[in-house]
Amino acid sequence: MAEHETGRTAHSQAVSAPTPEAWIKTELARHPQRPYPMDFIAALFTDFSEIHGDRAFGDDAAMSCGMARFHDEPVMVIGNLKGRTLKERVARKFGSPDPEGYRKALRAMKIAEKFGRPVFTFMDLAGAYPGIGAEERGQAEAIARNLLEMSRLRVPTIATITGEGGSGGALALAVADRVLMLENAIYSVISPEACASIMWKDASKKQQAAAALKYTAVDVKLLGCVDEVLPEPWGGTQNDPEAAMVLVDQRLRDHLATLRDLPLDTLLEQRYTKFRNIAQFYTTA
Repeated sequence: MAEHETGRTAHSQAVSAPTPEAWIKTELARHPQRPYPMDFIAALFTDFSEIHGDRAFGDDAAMSCGMARFHDEPVMVIGNLKGRTLKERVARKFGSPDPEGYRKALRAMKIAEKFGRPVFTFMDLAGAYPGIGAEERGQAEAIARNLLEMSRLRVPTIATITGEGGSGGALALAVADRVLMLENAIYSVISPEACASIMWKDASKKQQAAAALKYTAVDVKLLGCVDEVLPEPWGGTQNDPEAAMVLVDQRLRDHLATLRDLPLDTLLEQRYTKFRNIAQFYTTA
């Protein structure tokens, strides 16, 4: 009898185990009503004029780039597009860009560099599109090329992770002078479902994977992967998008003003040094 009771108690404890904070953040980052990158762009910028195509293959519906004005200053803005309806999401591959999307973004960045315009990028994507066609057209090379070119872009760059910052798909837009992250966003090398499938051969262990990946805003800030975590309205940006937009607008203005005051050589040196030192750790005997 005692053995039976002990087993029942252990089962009860297993069932009632609390949900990891990392998984709660993951669900908030994926909330269907959470503002997407283009919502931020529409709210914070004016006179948006979209640039289409990568001049090599086509125009990726999952990536939007264009010239705009930020408080009357001409800038370049780039963000991935998820879509709200099922039809839009399928057309935009749920916000996961193809290689031509990254090449279009790079083309836009080089235009911004030519005319001395700051670059703002916004990300909310699970990762780059993993289809066979994308791989055949050089997905890995397109992402790697963006990493290289963004690291030496000769204009101020500010990246903002608004929801999911997934793998190289997000990093290809985030090698920036300032990387900002909303409080309930996540920034990860892999999705928790994929991580669980690899580590435990069981995607249902996604909550365990989320906790192990250390991809919440607090965790990645401690690792130095982001420069600032931006607080959100209670319950997430979907509860008060206007308040969230006001805060993001203010922080973007402050960071841009700081970067504008730096000599170009200093700007490039600081960017290089920051990414060379991210996530270093040391062990002792």
